[in-house]
Amino acid sequence: MPQASFIAPVVGREAELARLSEVLQGARAGEARAVLLAGDAGVGKTRVLDEAGKRAAGAGMTVVVGHCVDLGDVGLPYLPFTEILGVLAADERFSAVVAGHPVAERLLGSGTDAVRDVDGRLRLFEGIAGLLAAVADVAPLLLVLEDLHWADQSSRDLLRFLLGRGVLRRRLAVFASYRADDLHRRHPLRPLLAELVRLPAVERLELRPLPDPEVARLVRALERRPLPETTVRRIVERAEGNAFYAEELLAATDTGAGGVPSGLADVLLIRFEQLSDTAQQVLRTAAVAGRRVEHDLLREAVGLPEEELESALREAVGRQLLVAGDGDTYSFRHALAREAVYADLLPGERARLHGAFARLLAGRGHRAESAAERAHHYRESHDLAEALAASLEAADHAQRVGAPAEEHRHLEAALDVWSAVAAEDRPSGAGTDRVTLTLRASAAAAHAGELHRAVSLTRSALTQLGQDADSELAARVRYTLAGNLLSVDSLTAAFAYSSEALAMIPEEPPSRTWVWAAATHAMAARHIGENDTALRVARRALSVAEKLRVTDAQADLLISLAVFDAGGRRDPGGREQLLRARELARGSGNAAVELRALFNLAMGCYESGALAECVPWLTEGLDRARRAGLLSSPYPLEMRYLRLLVLQVLGRWDECVEAAAADAEVLPAAGGYTVGPALYVALARGDSTAEQRARALLEGPFDWMATLVAGIVLTDAAAQRRDPEEAVRWMRSTVAALTDEAGTHPDVAVRLAALALSAVADAAVEARLAGDESGARRWTDTAAELVELARDVALRGEDGTPQGPEGTAWLARAEAEGIRAVSGPDAAAWARAVEAFGYGDVYERTRCRLRHAEALVAAGRREEAVAEARLVRETADRLAAAPLRERVDALVRRARPADAPPAGDRAGALTAREQDVLRLLALGRSNRQIGEELFISGKTASVHVSNILAKLGASSRGEAVAIAYREGLIAPEPSAP
Repeated sequence: MPQASFIAPVVGREAELARLSEVLQGARAGEARAVLLAGDAGVGKTRVLDEAGKRAAGAGMTVVVGHCVDLGDVGLPYLPFTEILGVLAADERFSAVVAGHPVAERLLGSGTDAVRDVDGRLRLFEGIAGLLAAVADVAPLLLVLEDLHWADQSSRDLLRFLLGRGVLRRRLAVFASYRADDLHRRHPLRPLLAELVRLPAVERLELRPLPDPEVARLVRALERRPLPETTVRRIVERAEGNAFYAEELLAATDTGAGGVPSGLADVLLIRFEQLSDTAQQVLRTAAVAGRRVEHDLLREAVGLPEEELESALREAVGRQLLVAGDGDTYSFRHALAREAVYADLLPGERARLHGAFARLLAGRGHRAESAAERAHHYRESHDLAEALAASLEAADHAQRVGAPAEEHRHLEAALDVWSAVAAEDRPSGAGTDRVTLTLRASAAAAHAGELHRAVSLTRSALTQLGQDADSELAARVRYTLAGNLLSVDSLTAAFAYSSEALAMIPEEPPSRTWVWAAATHAMAARHIGENDTALRVARRALSVAEKLRVTDAQADLLISLAVFDAGGRRDPGGREQLLRARELARGSGNAAVELRALFNLAMGCYESGALAECVPWLTEGLDRARRAGLLSSPYPLEMRYLRLLVLQVLGRWDECVEAAAADAEVLPAAGGYTVGPALYVALARGDSTAEQRARALLEGPFDWMATLVAGIVLTDAAAQRRDPEEAVRWMRSTVAALTDEAGTHPDVAVRLAALALSAVADAAVEARLAGDESGARRWTDTAAELVELARDVALRGEDGTPQGPEGTAWLARAEAEGIRAVSGPDAAAWARAVEAFGYGDVYERTRCRLRHAEALVAAGRREEAVAEARLVRETADRLAAAPLRERVDALVRRARPADAPPAGDRAGALTAREQDVLRLLALGRSNRQIGEELFISGKTASVHVSNILAKLGASSRGEAVAIAYREGLIAPEPSAP
């Protein structure tokens, strides 16, 4: 690790170092962890890692450091890992290991194997994991990644892969630092941190500001001469627990004059301004290079004789502004110091130095590896022609090493300066025209999960097409735009563009372009209800794809046909087609098509009622998406929703809520709907925020799934409030929004109709009881309309075939509610609904069971009603569904005494603690007094009282005590009132 000429003592970090030492000890035993070290800039992260590295090296571990670099809007793919591999390759102990892993050559720039697809990217990731594991077998290994807040996306993806794939089971530990104060709400590191800390082998360790006594101890340790107490106190006050600020304030303090600078910039620059003019010139030049710079490069940029340069560097190192590092490099001791020096440069001076570094880098070897850095320097020096060329080189390099996000950013950077560069100065050759580059940027954006940006870029490519544009290119732009529009639910526009694309190129002679245009058109046609067109085009395109051996298009078309054909993905034949498509897509390396196959396999299981069989496909799909870096793309987002939905339906509500909370930290803005099943749980548990959160999903551009989720929550919420007008309004507006161009209603219409019918039936019953015949007739007419809608959709479905177990169950509930609206509760109808939901939906089956109990009470079958009510109560308690529990308790109270559970049952329902609380209730104690006597808090006592009231079916404390006396749950005591 880099060594400074002076190293500040480590003060006040004993607990953190002790924890890091424990992790290192575990690593040497083969049971290591990764530690994410968080803290504000200057709080001491690097110093703690230096000390931890020194301890690791002293214990026989190999310590390798990788640095992330701030290059503004561009990134160097895999930079910290490239640095790590370079150090390992230079160590003779590991030369044989590195030589046996070609992945090292690929990242270090000497390999020729390109990484142009996600499978290649996966092989690269697995190769690095295998190399590190092999190195750790030779000697225990500590990887230190500094400044993770500046990491490029590819490095973040690789870190996620390594920590998630069991690398830490080797003799290997990972320490990574990042600035917590730099992580704004949309910072790209935030989702990764949220995901990593949930891994069993990863922990977060925060370096908080030092307490004032520790800052004072640090200041005194840094200064050998005695310091006036007032000076120490002023430094402590100004430093606010930041070790670096304390050091800078101490260095800048003129004790003779008693002066401490007022501004942070002044603090950071005072030591710099005390240097000689030559040393200041060297530091200004180094600041433009970045936090680290090679000696030779710095010498050439600054233009000083070797002796003068060495003298200036010695001065800067002696004043603790620069640190001499490995590989004949220098770095600023702290990034804040470099930032202050850089900000102090004059604009012209800054541009001149950037230009010098760009030209020097261009004159060296390894052009591809330096392209991103050169592009940055050229852009800052306003040499836009060279910036364009370097950005395109950097994009090519990012593609080769499997870094789609960086490829996208470099291409956007190239397009930004395209029009400012004269035509004769632009790169020439195939694929370097503006339209093709824009299409390529669109593909990279989609690959990185930025779907709306992909649409915007493809539209831009369309506007750039000239009248004499090549027909194949024009068609490719249009079908690409159609596919991107489908991903953001702009269906009519997608169909229009796919139609144009297909019309632009002939079917004969067969071509890959025509196949993909046809595959896209088939999907677009299906989405707007043109089913016959979709089937005809897909079958013809499949035949051409097989002839041309375009396997990924063949797989995509097989998926479409499996979904389009009668029986669809629920049918065994459809399942076979999907399995074949998955294998073809996997073999072609097209992860996006493979994910589509896996999603449809999972949906087929769900629609068949085979919930347990659904889970393995979801697990495989999300793992595949994670490895491919596509977790934010459409199908993985729908898989996240489906995974939560399965947990919610099976009654595993706490798991559902926890998983949704974890997902919410990493989802893109367009993926908010995926936590919908957690909203269903929240509503069922009486969470008053569920409606507000559902309404928020409707803000912004139309999203099909977000509209579906919001419609379910808002319709059900209105029904639970017994507001039929609102329930019907939300049901109708949601169905209308989700109905396709051909007028085909969505499958969810059955569920929405059943939910709204609950409130409609309540209104019809109340109107009849009040003698309001016109009101009753109005609501029975509405009920008939909704039942007819539910029957039509359930029996026909979106694809013209009857829905599966879920749709059948909701239809049974809708019909039972329809009967209740017309003639009152029907026990047989509700029994059918209870049985229909037996396929696995725990909560909806319980809600139907409650309606069944109501119908049994109305029919005078009280004992059967009690048995049903008991089952409802048990499930409501297990799910913590308070509103459902209140409804069943109200039913029991209305039906008492004939249907009341025996006293023994009530006593058994109370826990030992609740019986103690009930006894004190009978003595007239308040919640606070109960808490004091039982050594619990008043709030806990209040919870126990609420549970007792619910279990006894009482509406007040007095009524609960009366029931307890009447049923022999407690005996009168002499002190009882």
